[in-house]
Amino acid sequence: MGLTIKKPENVAGSAAPAILVGLFVAFGGILFGYDTGTIGGILAMPYWRTLFSTGYINLEDGELDVSPSQSSQIVSLLSAGTFFGALLAAPMADLLGRRLGMVASTGVFTVGVIMQTVATAIPLFVAGRFFAGLGVGLISAIIPLYQSETAPKWIRGAVVGCYQLAITLGLFIAAIVDNATKDRPDTGSYRIPIAVQFAWAIIMVIGMLILPETPRYFIKVGKNAQAAKALSRLRRLDVDHPALVEELAEVQANHEYEMSLGKSTYVECFKGSIGKRLATGCLLQGLQQLTGVNFIFYYGTSFFSNSGIQNSFVITIITNVVNVCSTFPGLYLVEAWGRRPLLFLGAMGMFVCQFIIASVNTALPDSEAANKVLIAFVCFYIYFFASSWGPVAWVVTGEIFPLKSRAKCLSMTTASNWLLNWAIAYATPYMVNGGAGNANLQGKVFFVWGTFCLVCVFFTWGLIYETKGLSLEQVDELYGKCSKAWKSRGFRPTLSFSEVQEARGSVGGARHASLADIEADVGRKRSVAQVEQYGMGDEKRGYDAGGLGV
Repeated sequence: MGLTIKKPENVAGSAAPAILVGLFVAFGGILFGYDTGTIGGILAMPYWRTLFSTGYINLEDGELDVSPSQSSQIVSLLSAGTFFGALLAAPMADLLGRRLGMVASTGVFTVGVIMQTVATAIPLFVAGRFFAGLGVGLISAIIPLYQSETAPKWIRGAVVGCYQLAITLGLFIAAIVDNATKDRPDTGSYRIPIAVQFAWAIIMVIGMLILPETPRYFIKVGKNAQAAKALSRLRRLDVDHPALVEELAEVQANHEYEMSLGKSTYVECFKGSIGKRLATGCLLQGLQQLTGVNFIFYYGTSFFSNSGIQNSFVITIITNVVNVCSTFPGLYLVEAWGRRPLLFLGAMGMFVCQFIIASVNTALPDSEAANKVLIAFVCFYIYFFASSWGPVAWVVTGEIFPLKSRAKCLSMTTASNWLLNWAIAYATPYMVNGGAGNANLQGKVFFVWGTFCLVCVFFTWGLIYETKGLSLEQVDELYGKCSKAWKSRGFRPTLSFSEVQEARGSVGGARHASLADIEADVGRKRSVAQVEQYGMGDEKRGYDAGGLGV
């Protein structure tokens, strides 16, 4: 298990442009994080509660408020929008391209922000939440797709993980802005936090109009010359440099091989190796939500307040600071340790924290000691999440699919994330709050999240393949030759897809030959070549030896 991350000595060109491009694209995560982060604070703002109330009285403080069902609707409609947005991301990214797809997605997001900003009643506010969610869903699927297709393989995990870092920064900024405007006695209390999102949208659009399209997208649509130019910008190499030509040839050969096995349709996404990867990605993203992290960031302010904690807004800011700072170790460890060990240890840590929180709050309800334990172990839990399951879920889903179906599969895995996000956002008030028809779990809800964290441990062991240090094309070889996830850490790529293309004809046709068959054929050819090479060398050495009388 290595502890250093450095560019391999045999890699030509510069990685800096691709890394900087990936880091800028990660900025889209701020839209995601900020938009989801503002709502928790807005729901607790006195002016907003009074203005948007339809007559419901909060039993905790006796003030006007929205009802639990209205609160669920307001929070969950964003997630409903993101679910459909994520599904629409695939046709958009394949039709417009990854770059222009993000520009169009930001435009949809902006429409939702406008509607929320001008709203003074629940119907328009909810509609704005839906359209903002539609834009966030589109962006959330296309960003890791763009990053994975442009980042160098030796640091791809850290680059894609920066998307989660940007999400945490968005949540943190949202907490600060909410705290700054929460006591305003006018519509500025909620309009200012919402309108700040226009700035994020403008930055995103301007940047994406400048940045290049991904070379792999150009290969997918048959524009090889443009792919060479795009890769040249990302690697700082001439278009005819041998390393660049070889990388593009490998991408193209891999795409042709995958296309020979079946068309790029949604039906194909559910078959064979791709179907296995899709199940892994969907479960990974769904379990990321079922760890309960968005319970903290959606309802944390209200939950801490109802638990008797003074100044719950400040506690929310603290948890967001922990979230941001804890993501940095994850960006390092995803490449230094790998995907499997980081997800495994993260799930174990979250499980322990969740059960400690739930146990103490059950044994000592309404006590100051229990509240201190709640705050401390929520912070520990956030540390384990932010350094593992937060960034690594996006990393893994961004790199396990072949080019022909990458956009479609990534959109479905992201939709799984948002589907569970919506379900949790909608169900949480009924699970936690008291009153008729509610479960009134309070702190016991952490038993639920903790149980799912334990499921995450077994899921990681059984289904997560180790993809550290592999190119996206080598990940295809990994899934083609390694049948068990727990055996993947020892995998070393032995084939290039350029060799696969050459060998296909001699092993009975592309549609029927497995990678194992092709590898055997390639191995035989290599052996013959080596025998010929060394044989010629032996003859030469024999001639020279005889001439010297040895």
